[in-house]
Amino acid sequence: MKKMYQITTDGKKELEAELERLKSRRGEIADKIAEARDYGDLSENAEYDAAREDQGLVESRIAEIEDILMNAELITSSRKSTVGIGSKVELKNGEKTVNYHVVGPVEANPIEGKISNESPIGVALMGKKEGESATVSTPKGAIEYTVVKIS
Repeated sequence: MKKMYQITTDGKKELEAELERLKSRRGEIADKIAEARDYGDLSENAEYDAAREDQGLVESRIAEIEDILMNAELITSSRKSTVGIGSKVELKNGEKTVNYHVVGPVEANPIEGKISNESPIGVALMGKKEGESATVSTPKGAIEYTVVKIS
């Protein structure tokens, strides 16, 4: 059975844009490989090895993105009353306020504030309502967040 990937509409658009960028690099990489072949002996040709490695990375990422898009289940944030995939949440921990967008594992990027529903914070938040608390286990101990706003 194929794995289904839960992604938001924005996440799908980002993946489609990345796929187009990667596909457009194919010609450039092929040119690098052809140029590197002209340098001579392929067994000791660092440029050729680097170009082939780059090609492998690009092709594997293209295949991965195509698989994700073929097996994507689009998530719409229709439930504004409880936290679910697609929800944007404002959390408070003491005086500190943080904002997260709960997404599927494919889109997760903590630096951008996108947390996976499978991450410790995501698991603790799922199904919570505004005003409720969620306790997250971390290596430094438990952290308690209060859900301030769901959008």
